Amino acid sequence: MANSTMVTEFLLMGFAEMLELRDLHALLFLLMYLATLLGNLIIVSATTLDQSLHTPMYFFLRNLSILDMCYISVTVPNACVNSLTDNRAISVGVCAAQIFLVLWLAVTELLFLTIMARDRYVAICQPLHYPIIMNQRICIQMTLVSLLSGLIYAGVHTGNTFQLSFCRSNVVHQFFCDIPSLLQISCSDTFSNELLILISAMGIGGGCFIFITMSYICIFSTVLKFQRRERGKAFSMCIPHILVVSIFLSFGSYVYVSPSASSDTILDMIFSVFYSIVPPLLNPIIYSLRNKQVKDAVRKIVSRKFYSGKL
Repeated sequence: MANSTMVTEFLLMGFAEMLELRDLHALLFLLMYLATLLGNLIIVSATTLDQSLHTPMYFFLRNLSILDMCYISVTVPNACVNSLTDNRAISVGVCAAQIFLVLWLAVTELLFLTIMARDRYVAICQPLHYPIIMNQRICIQMTLVSLLSGLIYAGVHTGNTFQLSFCRSNVVHQFFCDIPSLLQISCSDTFSNELLILISAMGIGGGCFIFITMSYICIFSTVLKFQRRERGKAFSMCIPHILVVSIFLSFGSYVYVSPSASSDTILDMIFSVFYSIVPPLLNPIIYSLRNKQVKDAVRKIVSRKFYSGKL
């Protein structure tokens, strides 16, 4: 791969210049990061240790939680360190690795959320065929295909980005390395890069959005025929999923699909928080606090550890 980069490092932006505000920003990011790790670790532990949660729905929820811990770990710890030390420099190699990992994990998360919508569709609309359609082999295959698809997507876009020259500036207008910010500071022609991003984003993002939308149209049309009690239970499983997908797709689409030349830096940074930090933070909250089975599993695990400790 020919790399005509003229800089050896980039400078990331922070949310504030004042020392007190930088420390506050680092503290808020650290608290969100720790809360995300704790919440997702609880889900992983509950869905792994409790035999009653060894179902396709919780298999994908466990995978999503593991992915979310990795996803938020790529950007937030580095942003916290940068704010505390006021050292905004990041090498070209580390920047490329960060872009690759963010893209890989983000695309895989979107595919996981799409698979979870299909899981809910089959469970509610085709309950008698659920064990056959969503068997263990199919679940593992869908997980591996999602990981491989994200890997290919990330590799193509990262390689395409770092074939550009960066001689205009080395200041990245973002708190982590991302492709739209690098395109703004490139002195090469970025039309083909922007076109590829638009086509791939519309293809993968749009395809997943249409699939999820169609799944929930079928789900809601079926749920409306249920009795009121069963209807409420079904809605409580589906609405949190719709909320996470909406946040993830809407803010991610704005950052990656909007023209890089006309985008606002502060707005881009705020929107980046909503697609890179908020979904991993929300997932354990909405899937555990609103899910009786997960809460019961956590109580059993905690009580089991408590009694074993006393013995």
